[in-house]
Amino acid sequence: SGFSTALSQIPSISSISSEGREDLQVNQLETQIWIKPDIQKTDVDFSEILNAIQEIAKDVNIFFDELEGVNSPSKDDDSLLHHGNLTSTSDDASRLEVVGEEVSDKNKINGLYFRDGKCRIDYILVYRKSNPQTEKREVFERNIRAEGLQMEKESSLANSDIIFVKLHAPWEVLGKYAELMNVRMPFRRKIYYLHRRYKLMNRIEKQISRFRGWLPRKPMKLDKETLPDLEENDCYTAPFSQQRIHHFIIHNKDTFFNNATRSRIVHHILQRVKYEEGKNKIGLNRLLSNGSYEAAFPLHEGSYRSKNSIKTHGAENHRHLLYECWASWGVWYKYQPLDLVRRYFGEKIGLYFAWLGWYTGMLFPAAFIGLFVFLYGVTTLNHCQVSKEVCQATDIIMCPICDKYCPFMRLSDSCIYAKVTHLFDNGATVFFAVFMAVWATVFLEFWKRRRAVIAYDWDLIDWEEEEEEIRPQFEAKYSKKERMNPISGKPEPYQAFADKCSRLIVSASGIFFMICVVIAAVFGIVIYRVVTVSTFAAFKWALIRNNSQVATTGTAVCINFCIIMLLNVVTSETLIIFFTEQPRTESEWENSFTLKMFLFQFVNLNSSTFYIAFFLGRFTGHPGAYLRLINRWRLEECHPSGCLIDLCMQMGIIMVLKQTWNNFMELGYPLIQNWWTRRKLRQEYGTQGKTRFPQWEKDYNLQPMNAYGLFDEYLEMILQFGFTTIFVAAFPLAPLLALLNNIIEIRLDAYKFVTQWRRPLASRAKDIGIWYGILEGIGILSVITNAFVIAVTSDFIPRLVYAYKYGPCAGQGEAGQKCMVGYVNASLSVFLVSDFENRSEPTSNGSEFSGSPLKYCRYRDYRDPPHSPVPYGYTLQFWHVLAARLAFIIVFEHLVFCIKHLISYLIPDLPKDLRDRMRREKYLIQEMMYEAELERLQKERKERKKNGKSYHNEWP
Repeated sequence: SGFSTALSQIPSISSISSEGREDLQVNQLETQIWIKPDIQKTDVDFSEILNAIQEIAKDVNIFFDELEGVNSPSKDDDSLLHHGNLTSTSDDASRLEVVGEEVSDKNKINGLYFRDGKCRIDYILVYRKSNPQTEKREVFERNIRAEGLQMEKESSLANSDIIFVKLHAPWEVLGKYAELMNVRMPFRRKIYYLHRRYKLMNRIEKQISRFRGWLPRKPMKLDKETLPDLEENDCYTAPFSQQRIHHFIIHNKDTFFNNATRSRIVHHILQRVKYEEGKNKIGLNRLLSNGSYEAAFPLHEGSYRSKNSIKTHGAENHRHLLYECWASWGVWYKYQPLDLVRRYFGEKIGLYFAWLGWYTGMLFPAAFIGLFVFLYGVTTLNHCQVSKEVCQATDIIMCPICDKYCPFMRLSDSCIYAKVTHLFDNGATVFFAVFMAVWATVFLEFWKRRRAVIAYDWDLIDWEEEEEEIRPQFEAKYSKKERMNPISGKPEPYQAFADKCSRLIVSASGIFFMICVVIAAVFGIVIYRVVTVSTFAAFKWALIRNNSQVATTGTAVCINFCIIMLLNVVTSETLIIFFTEQPRTESEWENSFTLKMFLFQFVNLNSSTFYIAFFLGRFTGHPGAYLRLINRWRLEECHPSGCLIDLCMQMGIIMVLKQTWNNFMELGYPLIQNWWTRRKLRQEYGTQGKTRFPQWEKDYNLQPMNAYGLFDEYLEMILQFGFTTIFVAAFPLAPLLALLNNIIEIRLDAYKFVTQWRRPLASRAKDIGIWYGILEGIGILSVITNAFVIAVTSDFIPRLVYAYKYGPCAGQGEAGQKCMVGYVNASLSVFLVSDFENRSEPTSNGSEFSGSPLKYCRYRDYRDPPHSPVPYGYTLQFWHVLAARLAFIIVFEHLVFCIKHLISYLIPDLPKDLRDRMRREKYLIQEMMYEAELERLQKERKERKKNGKSYHNEWP
């Protein structure tokens, strides 16, 4: 009678489990009724009851299938919506439990499950009821239900206009799409084999392990007791298959797919669901762009804080564990838990932090050597003959460095600048430049090995061939033209060659125009420098007047930094996306966008640095015949101590300001926004309001991740890598500054991902993508630029030529400090003051130096005196220096490139032990699959034999 009463209230029955002796699930549209009879207390044959129910269900289904379209309520209907609370009832379904298990109160309270406490929330969609795109959402949500996803709705506690749509993927949907997406899942635990060792090696290893026991424990390693045992890393994996489901290790279907994988599967479904008729009316991204939905994100796994200590009570969830072991400032010196990062955020974000940690670790030797070069300059400062001569040259009067207002000056006035220049430009600079070129190659080669190990551990070796998918935008735009895929043999959308070429031309033209805008901005900075140096020379304050060139350089660098930031905002990612063509796959689109954005950012950041390094003071002419800009402004000259001090100031200021600004924008800006949001909630709901919010509303109040994923994070580090390598010969402290910044950067990014951002969608990637090619390009460019910096910008080559050809040790094969006596005087030319142009003639006549007007002044160049047969012509020493510079560039580049290629050849991309492990794993997987299939067939044979059924004599 109980079953009859229940059946009379059931409009339709969709399915009954074949193993329904414990549970009988009845679905009415969105309504689920659970009936759990106590079999032990009944004498009725349960199979007869099931048969009766199935017969009735067939008749009932016919009737209600016709009425389903009429009676199906609107998805935005307020009658289906429950105003949100932590244990609210269903918005579009009612659940009846006749006899069943008690629902876990914890699951209800933590806000990670449906209100039944059983269905875990895999994805959240957010929209506003006031939004007019109701019809699109209705169609979209109807199609979502047709794909098998379950749905609940909640209204926001803070704003009743905001609606949260909670999505859950049942086991059947997860299994179906996991097979389509080739998701790799564990099916057998790994067996580790120890290689055969000789007795001598065993004894040596025992002695080493005994010696290590005396040493203190490694402080950088994480406590293994606080990290969970990640099953995926200890098991062999294979693409999931429902037909071979018995091969996989399934302890619990609810936890077989982790949360990141579940969210990725749901997102995959949402990206291919239509919301309107038409070729472009598909996917969640378009609904987000047109405002139908306000946000879409997976949930964090609860709070990242706990009242209890993680050491005594353990971690509350993976988010709490990541915060304590990774994002907390107290663990800044420890290694990163990369496996846990990968499990929570996905392989793509895990690879970024793996690369960032590797880059930071490799900066230690570079920073140490750079600091050694700087300290070498400090210790040899008092023994430098050149700086001594500059400081003692009180009788050498230098010509003015600008028109009219700049006065004559003693060479000894630049004593401080000469000493500072020696700190960066000394005998160890060339060695450091060669070292950094080799370091860049070693860093990239060993990263390939490290990436290979990570890809193996994370099952990414064969991912590209299995996972690459066509972008929905490409599929919608070019759906009319199709051709056969040569790999899969299936038809797919095709982009015509003419359309591709036209888009490439438009894209290249747009990027070229944006680069021209950057060059125009640098031109404006040059004009500012040549105009301002005269203004500062006539300034009232003596401090600025006496240091007019340094003040000009400092203000120009600050203005240049502001222009860089302004151009980054004005010519933002939107323009780059507009100029990006429409590639076939997501990785191709990301590569195209990344390359274009990097080119613009690199030119924007480094164009002024290239100007100072290679053009400042190189094409100024000489006194009496200065070259002028637009026949008006005299081009800027270098300081009497050289141009290297200007390059050091440019790099130091830009590097410090940009890293400070980036860190503020990455963490400070989200902190301020989240603080402001919490402040408004506290004013409205009191101090206890935040604890009352469910997890989906807490996450909604966080900041969304950058729309372009990890692009900004990679771009910041790649540009820093360029600063660290390209002009490192002029600024040896750049690796040290980069190291200090990266130690902070790792924890800043970790804190931001765990606490300040919504949980990003877990994405897969097998490497860092096009960024590796960009790093290789920067490594090649760094060799060329450092060769030119040493040969052209620094005084290394002129000093070398003087020591071996013109100095006291000429012809003796020596080049010590005693051989540099007289170098300063030999590097300066003589100018007759009366030969000044009218517009260049200074206002003072220099009588303050000797009591009478000056007749001669000196300037940096290798030119003949004014009374020679060819006044102010180049001397033979100039041509010797020029030839030595060109020879040094050629020799330096070829030598360093040979070393780089030799290192690349000697270091294999795959470690030998990893190659052996991969081969053995492939062999073991085949053996295990055969054994599992054999075991299944034997089991089926025994069951047939036990049931007395006839069977063919098949193998085995």
